[in-house]
Amino acid sequence: MSILKNLPFEWLVGLRYTRAGRRSGRNSFISFISLISMAGIALGVAALIVVLSVMNGFQRDVRDRMLSVLAHIEVFDASGAMADWQGTAKQALQDKEVIGAAPYVATQAMLTRDDILRGVVIRGVLPQQERAVSDVASQVRQGSFDALQAGAFNVVLGGELARALHAEIGDKVTMLAPQGQVTPAGVLPRLKQFTVAGIFEAGHYEYDSTLAFIHIEDAQKMFRLAAPSGLRLKITDMQRAPQVARDLSKILSGDLLISDWSKQNRNWFAAVQTEKRMMFIILTLIIAVAAFNLVSTLVMTVTDKQADIAILRTLGASPGSVMKIFMVQGALVGLFGTALGVGLGVLVALNVDVIVPVIEHLLGVQFLPKDIYLISELPSDLRWPDVYTIGGVAVLLAFLATLYPSWRAARVRPAEALRYE
Repeated sequence: MSILKNLPFEWLVGLRYTRAGRRSGRNSFISFISLISMAGIALGVAALIVVLSVMNGFQRDVRDRMLSVLAHIEVFDASGAMADWQGTAKQALQDKEVIGAAPYVATQAMLTRDDILRGVVIRGVLPQQERAVSDVASQVRQGSFDALQAGAFNVVLGGELARALHAEIGDKVTMLAPQGQVTPAGVLPRLKQFTVAGIFEAGHYEYDSTLAFIHIEDAQKMFRLAAPSGLRLKITDMQRAPQVARDLSKILSGDLLISDWSKQNRNWFAAVQTEKRMMFIILTLIIAVAAFNLVSTLVMTVTDKQADIAILRTLGASPGSVMKIFMVQGALVGLFGTALGVGLGVLVALNVDVIVPVIEHLLGVQFLPKDIYLISELPSDLRWPDVYTIGGVAVLLAFLATLYPSWRAARVRPAEALRYE
């Protein structure tokens, strides 16, 4: 209470108006509108926090599933073949942030079984080294990734690709290389039978439906390559991939091209960022509508308190002081609403994995059916910078909403206000 006594009188009067007198029905009605404005701001802030957290969660899950197959950084030789990949890998590992390196062959081919034909991306790898740069080996659900032995001509297929080909472990699939083979009878396609030795599930449809792994030596023989296509690198912090790629460009020797994961999927990440921005703008409009309800609330308060304003003016209060009173009232409503919204939004965002199953059980529905969506649980990734931004925008909108009614209150003329009192 001693703290309140030390506050300027504008704050004390503004606080009193915020608590709203209950002596008349009009005051109670104004108080009710203030509560509705506060609740609207709170719901808007909470909705924006939850929606952005869920979008961040989806982005994180999809990104992690992509990077379980993709490398953080890829190094190519401009000639198309990296003969001395061991030397390049040794140079790259000198960077403290690089923790894994593995060679690979990347090309396209056709896989056929019976009368089914599918275009695929073929990746030739060394199974042991591949473990250092990706999680594919741990994602093999049937068979074994180690079955990719040189000369065995085994293949590990994505789950969706295997289902499309009706292929199971031990079945034969025929690979058609895009380069033809010149014979006296003309150009014939190069064919080779491979045995399905494993089926992996990365959880990302694009890779599960189009990607196949074979041993790097088998790939070089099949596609007549003199050396691996390049080198795949894994780093400690994938968010620093662009910076690490720039650092590697300075220390790696040779005519090399370096690309990080963010460049390889630039369109997808750009689309997600655009979605997030648009969602932020749309949901901010909800907060704006609730915030500008304060305008009507404060206008009604100013009309109701004209006699009080006149008395304050006759006692020596300046127009600026009167303006501060109503700005304090509106700002407090905005602050309380924002605080409630942030608390509710953070609570829901941190417990989405518990709340959503309860709602699904009560309503008897499933928001993300497993047979349609690869992600069957609603993910959430609460980021505090988003929370701070949302809270700041909500408070700013509430403050802007107080300016006109406060300015109108400051223009009240004491003589006219007291004429009929």
